[in-house]
Amino acid sequence: MSDLTRIPAPDGVHPATAYTHVVLGTGTFIAVSGQLALDERGELVGPGDPEAQGRQVFENLRRCLAAAGASFDDVVKLTYFVTDTAHMPAVRAARDAYLHPDRLPASTAVQVSALVAPEFLMEIEALAVVATP
Repeated sequence: MSDLTRIPAPDGVHPATAYTHVVLGTGTFIAVSGQLALDERGELVGPGDPEAQGRQVFENLRRCLAAAGASFDDVVKLTYFVTDTAHMPAVRAARDAYLHPDRLPASTAVQVSALVAPEFLMEIEALAVVATP
């Protein structure tokens, strides 16, 4: 785990309620490509179901982070690409199953007109920093 400092509300900036404005860390930088709701066989999980897709995406992120020697505690930034902002409550519920609410990373949510295929409702990427041994 890296030594991260979170600044939830810098002076003059409205406090965040579902993310942290600034996260500082030193160590090894890890970038995890946007993950889709695909299982290990490459099959879509949860067609039309943002909750099921969100759970699968976060499980994929967890596995990718673990492969790099990281965990969600090391994540400094999440970027959410959703085809409909109405999916954000499901995305946050999935996120909250993996991240502690007092240690949320910096975040950006973007509504997009489409992802790589129409059945995907979201794609989420992560940036992490782990302590250098």
